[in-house]
Amino acid sequence: MRILVVEDDTGIALGLNVGLRQRGYAVDVVGSLADAWSALCVEPFDLVLLDLGLPDGDGSSLLHKLRSNPAGLPDAHTPVLIMTARDAVASRIEGLDSGADDYVTKPFDPDELEARMRALLRRSAGRAQPLITRGDLVLNPATRAVQLAGQPVALSGREYAVLLALLQARGRVLSRAQIETTLYSFDQLLDSNAIEVHIHHLRRKLGSQMIHTLRGVGYFVPQEPA
Repeated sequence: MRILVVEDDTGIALGLNVGLRQRGYAVDVVGSLADAWSALCVEPFDLVLLDLGLPDGDGSSLLHKLRSNPAGLPDAHTPVLIMTARDAVASRIEGLDSGADDYVTKPFDPDELEARMRALLRRSAGRAQPLITRGDLVLNPATRAVQLAGQPVALSGREYAVLLALLQARGRVLSRAQIETTLYSFDQLLDSNAIEVHIHHLRRKLGSQMIHTLRGVGYFVPQEPA
């Protein structure tokens, strides 16, 4: 999952960057509206964590721009979670009515923040259930636990992220580049064959028929018959 953190407080930004990466997210941090818009114009993000008090303006203007000017953006429907010290009811209502998907006030509990993030990510993926299942495979995003036929499967952080991206695609083919954008932030380097290596390891652990290849296009996990 690729997260954009828009926060100018260096302490909060650093804490979110470290904490979310430890929890398996790919994180990019920017401290201004201009940098946030530049990032949104070049990469699709799964979720935006948006502060409102930024040095070059109010975060709500970025939210309005994101929702009203979708042309040229990789994804104008990216969920946005506002995080701010403005705790007045009127401020929360304004943020939600401006297009935010959720709102937390500072200081916030990291576990609650991630729970809200999971809920937004689940909703944006079109799921109501907290667990993701495909045949005998069960993935729990809250605990990052994976089971196959009732038995736990140990996956690395990258392997888990690749599997999650493919399952959330619900049968759509994802290219190598699309998978890479969910795994790596701007400051991370990757080997040219990294995705192929992760896919190979997943097939070894989950069975060769779990992940399919569409030659020259990408990878997919078939949907279960209706």
